[in-house]
Amino acid sequence: MTNARFDHVWGIAPQPVKFRPRPRFARQVTRRSGGTLSVRATMTVASGPADSPSLADAAGEWSAAYVHIPFCARLCPYCDFAVVAGRDEEISRYVVALQKEIGLEPEWRPLDAVYVGGGTPSRLAPEQLGAIVQELRERFDLNDYAEVSLEANPEDWSPGLAGRLREAGFNRVSFGVQSFDLEVLRALGRMHGPDQAEAALSIARRSGFESINIDLIFGTPGETDASWRSTVDRALGQEPDHLSLYALTVERGTALSRAIAAGAPAPDPDRQADAYEIAGELCRSAGLDRYEVSNWARPDHACVYNLTTWAQGEYLAFGAGAHGHRDGIRRRNVRRLDAYLDRIERGTRPLQGTETLNPWQREQERILVGLRRRAGVVPGAGGAALLGSSWGERLQRAGVLGLRGGRVVVLRPLLGDEVGRAVLALQPGER
Repeated sequence: MTNARFDHVWGIAPQPVKFRPRPRFARQVTRRSGGTLSVRATMTVASGPADSPSLADAAGEWSAAYVHIPFCARLCPYCDFAVVAGRDEEISRYVVALQKEIGLEPEWRPLDAVYVGGGTPSRLAPEQLGAIVQELRERFDLNDYAEVSLEANPEDWSPGLAGRLREAGFNRVSFGVQSFDLEVLRALGRMHGPDQAEAALSIARRSGFESINIDLIFGTPGETDASWRSTVDRALGQEPDHLSLYALTVERGTALSRAIAAGAPAPDPDRQADAYEIAGELCRSAGLDRYEVSNWARPDHACVYNLTTWAQGEYLAFGAGAHGHRDGIRRRNVRRLDAYLDRIERGTRPLQGTETLNPWQREQERILVGLRRRAGVVPGAGGAALLGSSWGERLQRAGVLGLRGGRVVVLRPLLGDEVGRAVLALQPGER
């Protein structure tokens, strides 16, 4: 999840959001509170199925941090994130700025998850990434079971890099594999090949990463059902703990959008729907549960950072273009690298803007974001309004939306955009 944005919370599209319980999570957790140790009963983070309703609900009490690394070797044609290429000479300056920004953040509580996304975090030296994690540890503390995750490109990976990252405190890695079809990789502007991706995954496992995710993109023009099935089969053959599957989307201002405007073929929504169903069938057969519209995981490996955002939990944000949520306030940083560096070096926080939701907007958001999860949401005022609305009733009759085990759930995730529109159309007090 970049980290999640409220303006694009449902579409099955690539997102940095871009958030692992491990067996030891099952114990009671102690936290520092006012200088003393206390037990926080709601933070018993249990192992078990990724789609567990209790896990989904508990995530609202977790604390996380997102760190954005904007540097890339080159820009992928579909990417509209806050990224730059050809500016690696600024990396050291940027790391210092991140450390300063962390120091500018008011004191908070210990973190349950850290997610370093991009961009391409693996372009930084492990010592630089470790310095960022250490700054977070010194400023806020990390709980001893904390998920510390980074995104990486297969072409950057080596045994030496992996070992140094483990020493720096990272225990989860998410690889931007995207496809195991060489022609599809070329169309997506990726720099690695299928064998390189397999080698990176093998190295990560041997290096002791506790949880490994593979990102895949489906629906690239020219990709066939057979090619996509082969990609998913090959990914699952690596026995990942987690799989994130996103439809290729055309974002305004990207190289892909310009190519399509000039006559190149666009992604076919019907073929993308077929690809999504193929992947779901293969993941289920391999023992991975879908716990969110785009994410599948083995038991004990749901992404802690992602679960936090989907449960309206609070997460800090550092870096150019990063979005955060603290004390009920949504914050977003300036996107441009130069503007970010300038603000930090002048000793000011790099905020682009903030947003405070009123109670009804917050309830709408709870339903909208929470329905991404297979576990759905406790109805509350928003869920009751949705089920009782004319739009919601139509969705229930069509088998898209339902009430299961006392929770509102989306039964047909491919039609989730329609559910999202129905939620956004609700008015305060509607029943």
